[in-house]
This record gives sequence, C-alpha cells and structure tokens, in this order.
Amino acid sequence: MARNVQKRLGDVLVEEGIVTEKQINEVLRRREKGEKIGEALIRFGFCNDSQIVDAMESSLAIRRVNLGLVFIDEAVLKLLDEDFVTKSKIMPINIHGRRIVIATNDPLDFPTLENVRLRTGMNVEPVLATISDIETAIARYYGFSKTLKSLGIEVEKEKKDEEKFYEEILADAEEDANESPIIQLVNQILLTAVKTESSDIHIDPTDIEFKIRYRIDGVLSTERVLPKVILPKLISRIKVMSHMDITDTRTPQDGRIKTIIEGRPIDLRISTLPTVRGEKCVLRVLDLSRDSTGIDRLGLSEYEEEVFRRLISRPNGIVLVSGPTGSGKTTSLYASLDELNHDDVNIITVEDPVEIELEGINQVNVNPDIHFTFANALRSILRQDPNIIMVGEIRDTETAQIAVKASLTGHLVLSTIHTNSAIKTVTRLVDMGIDSFLVASSLSGVIAQRLVRKVCPYCSKDVEPTESEKEIFKRNKIKVDKVKRAVGCAVCNNKGYKGRTAIFEILEISDELTRMVSNKRHEYELLEQATKEGTKLLIEAGLEKVKAGITTLEEVLKVSLD
Repeated sequence: MARNVQKRLGDVLVEEGIVTEKQINEVLRRREKGEKIGEALIRFGFCNDSQIVDAMESSLAIRRVNLGLVFIDEAVLKLLDEDFVTKSKIMPINIHGRRIVIATNDPLDFPTLENVRLRTGMNVEPVLATISDIETAIARYYGFSKTLKSLGIEVEKEKKDEEKFYEEILADAEEDANESPIIQLVNQILLTAVKTESSDIHIDPTDIEFKIRYRIDGVLSTERVLPKVILPKLISRIKVMSHMDITDTRTPQDGRIKTIIEGRPIDLRISTLPTVRGEKCVLRVLDLSRDSTGIDRLGLSEYEEEVFRRLISRPNGIVLVSGPTGSGKTTSLYASLDELNHDDVNIITVEDPVEIELEGINQVNVNPDIHFTFANALRSILRQDPNIIMVGEIRDTETAQIAVKASLTGHLVLSTIHTNSAIKTVTRLVDMGIDSFLVASSLSGVIAQRLVRKVCPYCSKDVEPTESEKEIFKRNKIKVDKVKRAVGCAVCNNKGYKGRTAIFEILEISDELTRMVSNKRHEYELLEQATKEGTKLLIEAGLEKVKAGITTLEEVLKVSLD
C-alpha cells in the first residue's frame, strides 16, 4: 500500500469519478468541525456510502466486508472503547496474532489508524465497510456490553453477596418494564441471531452459569457465558413473549413469537426443557423477510433440477424427501409448493407445525393433544378435493398407508421421511408394512439430501489435492486438479466457511425399478439398477461440488458416509 501513502479519500474519489474537485473543495470549506470528509460528502448528497467503499476497494485493492455477516468476539471489543470507535467511525472485528483488523470506510485516515495502533499496541489491518454498517455494528456489539453492565455482569467478582446483588438489580429493573435490562438482553440476543443469520439460539444452563449459543451454518458456537442467577428472569421474559406459563418450570413447553427486528418480520419457535441444572430454552429463528426459496436456488445441478421438476409435475404419485433433522427437507418441500402454487390447483398441507405461511395454500397444523394426528388430518383433507397434498412427515404405518391410497386415487403427495439414502427409503416403506406392489405403483421418486457448508469466498484458496483425496475422487471416477481449502478470515469469523448448500441423491422410479420393487428384490440390486440408470449417490454429488470449488471434501465426507 506504499504507493498510496500520500493519497487521501478525496483524491481517490476524484480519480474514480465519484465526485469533482469543486465538490471536494466545497465540502472542505463547509463541513462541521471534526466531521470527516466522507461523512460530509454523504451529508451534502455528493455521493453515497456504498460509492465511497466501492471506490476505495477498486483503487486500493483492500477487501470489503459485510459487517452484518461478521461475528465479533467480545475480547476484540475490549481493546477499544465505545466513545473512540463511535467518534472515529471504525469497528474492531478480529485479531490475528499481533494484528488487529479494523473496519473503516476510509483506510487512508492514517491518524485514526495510528491512534488504534497506539491504543492496542498492535499492527492495524484496515478492511472496508460502509459507515451505516459500522454504526449498526457498534450499536449491536457495544450495546450488548452496555446491557450486561446494567445487569452488573462486569463487577460480579467484586461482590461478596452475588445473588443478592443481582436480585436487587432485577427488582429495580422491573419498576420500568421498557427500561428493564432483561428486556434489553433478550432484544440483543434476538438481534444478534438475525444479524448472524443463525437458525437456532440455545440457552443452556450449567452448574453456576449459562451459555448463549448460536447455530450458524449448522454449527453451534458459544457467544456469551453469563451468571446463572439471571437465567430464570431471562427464561420468564421469553415465556411471556411466547404466551407460555411462566409459573410452570417442571414440564416442557412450546410457544411462538412473531416480532419485527430491524424492520424484518421474524418468526420464533420456542421450546423449553427442564433439566437437572435448570430450564434449557431453544429458539428456532425463521426470517420471513427472505424470499421464499425457489427450486433454482436449492443448489441442484442442471440434470438434478430437470429430474426434480419432472417428479413434482406429475399429476399423482408420492415424492419423498429424505434425510436427518436439519438437512433442509422442509425447504425443498416449500420450494416445490412455491413452484406448484397456481389458481387452478387446490393445495393442502398438514404440518407439525406450519413453518412458513404461504399465500394461496391451505395449511393445517396437527394437534396431538386433541388426537388430530397426521393420519386423521389426511382423512379430512381427502374430503376437501385436493390436487396436491403435502404431509410434513411420514412417521407411522397409518400415515404411510393413507398417503399411498391418496396417490393411487389421483393425488400428488409430497412428504418427508427419515432415512439415510434414497434406496433405503423404498425398503423403509416396505418395513413399515406397506405391500411392496403398493410401494412400486405409488412411489414416483425419492430425493435424499444433506447440507454442507460453503467455503468462504473471501479467504479460501486453491490447493492441489492430497494423495488420499485423489484416491477418493478416483474411486468415484471424477478427475480433479485443484480443490478449495478453508482458511478463515474476519468475514467468516475464522471458520473458513460462510453459508450452506445442499447435495442431492435423486432417485426417479423407472419401469424397471417398479418391477424390481414389486418383486421384492434386495436393496443392493435396486441400488445397482439405479446407478446404472444415472442416479448419482450423495458422495458423488458432493464431490462434484468440491470439484466446482463450492465446498470441501471434509464437509462432504461428514454427511455422505453412512
């Protein structure tokens, strides 16, 4: 970066054609005392936040980060105080050895970067972010710290009577519910989950503390460890929001919260569980502001997408999506419903519970407490003249039998089932007590799927595969010269991965497979015939994504080997 030392932000913006010299001079003459030139340019309307960062990225070749997707450890926050980062419009985001990574919209603001170096005693690596992202990150992370301070978290070790101390704080907080630190703490927990795109929040009690953990890209990580004395109040606040019984701490409860976080509609599914160390709480986070996933966004290859669409376009038959919990089965079903949802069809779903409400589709929740099960719901649905039925899960023989009957009487039935592979789904239905000839005549296809993490596009690097990796590719008849290796950076919180995609094993039941299933042929014979007809196994589909640089072999092997 030596060649740019004499440059200033204004110089770069003029060179990139974002603003003119005249505008720069006007801003320098009229800006407020202490106001940075970038802020003034935005305030005067000469350019916007994103244009500044784009220009700096193009001119200086400094990488840009999305702070909404960056997870920042509290140890980093302690190095710089809130007043300094707020005034300087910077955000500390990571530490690498003796180097601190700082997000800024002006990496040529050398006085500020030198100030950071003097305050931390570390070398400074600037990365680019918009001012609005920086201000949001400051509010999010330093706001969390403020909330903990209001609960006295920082001084807990100085108090002899710790429990009494916290009880006094919580009692005082209840005098004004809107100012309650517990309410603020819950809000901060939810805000962090939305910002990090977490799928679940876990509140786990231990002997003397409790952990707040987030599941990001399928992996749980601990963000906070807090004193256990505030746990009952925290759980009670969540129960109040989800209309649960706050007096009942000895039985499991389920609830639901619909709320708005930063202008985004969020649906939260709450589950509490009494344990020997206290109540554990899990919150499933559904961001309703995201566009519903279409089939073209599931991660299917061109051939897989063609088969997928062919299966769900049939007027009748059963299409099953298989895989373990958390493998994206429901997402695939909703993508199918979104594709099939037209005015000329009657679609009815029966779910436990309804995950996302879809316009134009009749969705039904099962309720075991009143004996309204999948099987009972299906019987009623068949009297509603449906064209397409979606069953949340085939769990038992009765549900399977009714689903088969529905498909044989002219309905398209979509559902999920817990099996390890597409072929095993066929034998699983027979094991459940469905006659093999009925399975053969009703089953159109099975989609087995798993989720794998995608390598971070900012830090992953191409390397030559090891000998053992080459052998795995060779066994599966795939030629590869380079593979991606996860590294780790500020954007992916040093994980090396960012986001997830699915790998698929799609089995379309051909006439020959129908005959073999009806004749009760062995599972390995069915597998042999399916592969002969072009079915790719999960391991093969995963290796294709490794070859394409989307994920790593480690991720594929974790989910594709039985």
